[in-house]
Amino acid sequence: MARADEASDPDTGALRPLRHPAFRALALGRSLMFLGNGMASVAVAFAVLDATGSLVNVGLVVGARSLANVCLLLLGGVLADRLPRSLVLRGGCVLAAGSQAALAAALLTGAASLPLMIGLSLVNGAAAAANLPAAAALTPQTVPAALLRPANAVLRVGVHAGMFAGAGLGGAVVGAAGSGWAIAADAALFALAGVAFTLLRVPSGPRRDDGGGVLRDLLEGWREFTARRWVWIVVAQFMVVNATWTATTSVLGPAIADASFGRTEWGLLMAANAAGLLAGGALAARWQPRRALAFGVALILVQTVPLFALAGSVPFLPLLFAMVVAGIAVEQFGVAWEVSVQENVPTERLSRVYSYDALGSFVAMPVGQVAAGPLAERVGPGPAIALMAGLTVAATLAALSSRSVRTLRRR
Repeated sequence: MARADEASDPDTGALRPLRHPAFRALALGRSLMFLGNGMASVAVAFAVLDATGSLVNVGLVVGARSLANVCLLLLGGVLADRLPRSLVLRGGCVLAAGSQAALAAALLTGAASLPLMIGLSLVNGAAAAANLPAAAALTPQTVPAALLRPANAVLRVGVHAGMFAGAGLGGAVVGAAGSGWAIAADAALFALAGVAFTLLRVPSGPRRDDGGGVLRDLLEGWREFTARRWVWIVVAQFMVVNATWTATTSVLGPAIADASFGRTEWGLLMAANAAGLLAGGALAARWQPRRALAFGVALILVQTVPLFALAGSVPFLPLLFAMVVAGIAVEQFGVAWEVSVQENVPTERLSRVYSYDALGSFVAMPVGQVAAGPLAERVGPGPAIALMAGLTVAATLAALSSRSVRTLRRR
């Protein structure tokens, strides 16, 4: 149940953060960015196919963006702690819009080549590396501390809605007008996000001693990241969780769908999970327990239910329901994590901690995706998914065994 002081305090309403102009600008800008990311996830693949006709080249272009993102995340965190974060976001959006506009122009004029597309993809990945830690760390500067939970929930609903709508919009524009115009529309979305961030006015953060360089900043961020056991323990957990989930949903699940219920139904499962994420964000905006982090970490076990169901050839409708519930459960963790980090890490170091968080959480995803295929060939897709789910269970139970995770309370 919600605490009585929350129920009687109108300042903790689910949509109360939207009354703050800075938060509205942040929410709008982030939603537009992720609308663009969702659109690009579809449009870029078709653009490369249109230009080169090669699936291998699709992997090279998409992989270049991921490589730049992962390699530059830590530098992005340093920049976002050194410079005004709203300025970093505007610069990142300019970079993303410019790279996508150049790609669209090359596609529409027939000048696109593989080296050019890889180069522009690297630029786009660099923009994302700057934007991610800056955007995440700005939330505490846009609302009072009492509104961090609903604020993070609203932001995450906007992010998931943007990605979901962007993927659908990308497919529609590619089908109606071609991949070049879809990429041009994507560039316009990033430009609009940059405009939204020009409306973002926040108080200046604590003044920093500018003596020292990037290496000192990285070491300072690492000390902050490792100073709290629950931070690095949960990041280590999600190194496993993200790797196994992406390996299943991008490699193993589609193989099972092809052999059983079909590709259209697989798309419905992914949409059901996205709908669960949206519903979970709305729920978290209204209520979470005091020990929200432990609650959220424990609910990651629910995410393994559809994985075990896939492995066991459960009928489609129960699997669809399990995907919705898994999305709701995961989003309880997502909001609890954001609030826990923002309440406990000094604001002047928050971007660097987020960059270490993102690096640790994402770095094993390509490993899981690459390993999934050979594992499935050796033991079969079903047993491979069951093994992936088992790894998530083990990582989650290990995280819950830490007293620092179980006892952390939100303020």
